[in-house]
Amino acid sequence: MPVFAYKGRSARGELVQGSLEGLDSGAIADQLLNTGITPTEIKLTSQAMRSGTTPEQISLWKRLSTEKKVDTLELMLFSRQMYTLLKAGVPIMRALAGLQESTRNPVFSAMLQDLRESLDSGRELSTAMRRHPKVFSPFYLSMVQVGEMTGMLDQTFLRLYEHLEFEKDMKERIKSAVRYPMFVVIAMAIAIVIVNIFVIPAFVKVFEGFHAELPLMTRVLIGFSNFMVTFWPLLLAVLVGAVVGFRSWINTVDGRYKWDRYKFHIPIAGRIIMKATLARFARSLALSFKSGIPIVQGLNTVALVVDNEYMRSRVEQMRDGVERGESILRTAAATGVFNPTVLQMIAVGEETGDMDGLMFEIAGMYEREVEYEIKSLSANIEPIMIVLLGGLVLILALGIFLPMWDLGKAALH
Repeated sequence: MPVFAYKGRSARGELVQGSLEGLDSGAIADQLLNTGITPTEIKLTSQAMRSGTTPEQISLWKRLSTEKKVDTLELMLFSRQMYTLLKAGVPIMRALAGLQESTRNPVFSAMLQDLRESLDSGRELSTAMRRHPKVFSPFYLSMVQVGEMTGMLDQTFLRLYEHLEFEKDMKERIKSAVRYPMFVVIAMAIAIVIVNIFVIPAFVKVFEGFHAELPLMTRVLIGFSNFMVTFWPLLLAVLVGAVVGFRSWINTVDGRYKWDRYKFHIPIAGRIIMKATLARFARSLALSFKSGIPIVQGLNTVALVVDNEYMRSRVEQMRDGVERGESILRTAAATGVFNPTVLQMIAVGEETGDMDGLMFEIAGMYEREVEYEIKSLSANIEPIMIVLLGGLVLILALGIFLPMWDLGKAALH
């Protein structure tokens, strides 16, 4: 029997991983759900392949789960089309069949085929979607399940489309925020390498003909250049080792938590990442409130959606506080990530019972701040870049041209 490795979240949001034997991923997902674990990833292990299991023996949707993850844009289009079709009164089976015929992605088409087969066998849509954890996130599944329970599945797909659009926009803004600083740092590093390996060695031959003591700055530059020219393989190996070590470290639970926490303290870009993450949290929580998901379940689901381990721990802290009977305001204040204005809005939301509306307001406020921060990012970075480049040029000028200047003065005398 095939062996599958799985990762998931317990009812308290804790990360759980291990391996189970089953006929396919659906059986594994059902086992995990029955034990209170929400699967986030299920993979066929190499042990199962060695034991003689062939791809033909694996079900259609299991083969699909090993394929490339469906693009967010395609999932957005699927959500919007489902809303339109269901609102128009098209039966869900007919809607899925129409979408399957129109899609050009064979992976997505196979997933839709499996959804149709699952619905035809008597499963609910949310249960059928759970068989594809790489396509549908826990938040997406919870929303669909609530939509089925309330009879508002069409509106649920519309909200999911808006949520995915917002998530995509936030990710693009974060990438835009860190792209410029990274480009500047990389460009300066390349310039330093080129100068030390190609430019300074060319001047060394000229300096050797002076037969005079060189200035301290020149000797430092020559020494550093000689070190890079001689030991560049070692430096390259150290750089590659550092990158591999860093990636290995952030793949650990403790490493990922510390790195995600440090992201919020990166100069200039850190506050943009923080506000974008809080905007995503607030909008996700507002959407869960508006859809009728209980607050504890909503916080648990949002914790799985937030793409930051440090923020996830803060959301789980809020969930634990609410489970103990504390107010949302008190638990939010205890996390230390919300400013007084946001806390005041949460207090008003609790008093008026309009938490979803107030959380949407908070998300909008953070979204506007992120947009402003990104627009002013260039203005904040340019002075730093000018100072760094000016310092680099000054060091090179003093180190390279001072000996020539001294030689010129000696020749005049």
